[in-house]
Amino acid sequence: VQLQASGGGLVQAGGSLRLSCAASGNIYRIANMGWRRQAPGKQRELVAVITSAGTTNYADSVKGRFTISRDNAKNTVYLQSNSLKPEDTAVYYCNAVVYTPYGSGDYWGQGTLVTVSS
Repeated sequence: VQLQASGGGLVQAGGSLRLSCAASGNIYRIANMGWRRQAPGKQRELVAVITSAGTTNYADSVKGRFTISRDNAKNTVYLQSNSLKPEDTAVYYCNAVVYTPYGSGDYWGQGTLVTVSS
């Protein structure tokens, strides 16, 4: 199983970005999918998570600005990030709990850099 993240880049404060993360491989089903981020010198933190039923949860710092969604047919999770702030600058990682015919595991993407300039 592989997770491929994309959509990061450089954006001015107040701008928007849409991150995508597609899972591929011998997948039976995917449970929770989510995004975490790690800023320089800081620990990795939860940004948002979405269950297979569509229930969402967000970090307080992004509530009202970010929206997580998923396309189960495409095994893809998205993060629409609006009203970006310089403090949102970080490497964003997607992860998913994936069930295969051989078992389950928590898989991570390679990370995509989001840089917000002031």
